[in-house]
Amino acid sequence: MLLTVNTADARAVERQVVVDYQHVFPEAAPDVLLRSFAWVERYFSGEDSGYLAIDARYHDLEHTLKGTLTLSALLRGRAEAGAGPRLERDDFERAILAMLIHDTGYLKQRDDVGGTGAKYTFTHVQRSCDFAGAVLGNQGYTPEQIRGIQNMIRCTGLESAVASIRFQSEVERIAGYSLGTADLLGQMAASDYPEKLPILYDEFREAADFSGAVNESMAFSSARNLMEKTPVFWRRYVLPKLEKEFAGLHHFLDRHDNGTTTNPYVEAVEANLRRLDLSLAGGT
Repeated sequence: MLLTVNTADARAVERQVVVDYQHVFPEAAPDVLLRSFAWVERYFSGEDSGYLAIDARYHDLEHTLKGTLTLSALLRGRAEAGAGPRLERDDFERAILAMLIHDTGYLKQRDDVGGTGAKYTFTHVQRSCDFAGAVLGNQGYTPEQIRGIQNMIRCTGLESAVASIRFQSEVERIAGYSLGTADLLGQMAASDYPEKLPILYDEFREAADFSGAVNESMAFSSARNLMEKTPVFWRRYVLPKLEKEFAGLHHFLDRHDNGTTTNPYVEAVEANLRRLDLSLAGGT
């Protein structure tokens, strides 16, 4: 579960993803997953000759790992529930890869020395899709598989109109909705989410400055204003999106104990929001 794995430790996240994967596919070797983790870490750390190390402070590698961990738990929970259509081994593997690269749009190429990758906040989803299109062929993925991964990535944008995405199959649609669900819950349920909101505001601000349309593109007047609006964002945007647009897939993260049903991820988000309210009110 998210709350018991150190998401600052890529190996810890990788181990848990492998545990989930092999719980669903007991006879499967995790080679594809391990290659995906290693490959993506090379890009985020700047070891690839074409890209600088990630310098966006909110959308960093740990942010990606939070979503990846949550996605893995969701896919495992869905498999345990026997929900159809079933995601096969390669579907699970491509979903994890899609999550691992869903924020590569924040990476800067070697000659891009101005500002941080946060300047691409408003275009990062398309840039992540472009990244997938540019590099996955060299990793052995077919054009159809790359389109599927791009469709999954498109589900993670806050402005994404998921109903308009041209999924190639029902399995691909479910995988995409799972990505969108995990991206939202993975970050908002994390224990450091309230403390990272001012950093998120800085990213929005840099993107607005870079776009040259500050007044039109900034939804928040300050870091405090973003923090004040976050509970409304959760209630009026995230929860309805999880339930309706993403088909309630977050319920595969539910726990059932002694006749009661709870969702530890939703509970963690709500605990974060209570802590945020206390902080804004001047408490400790």
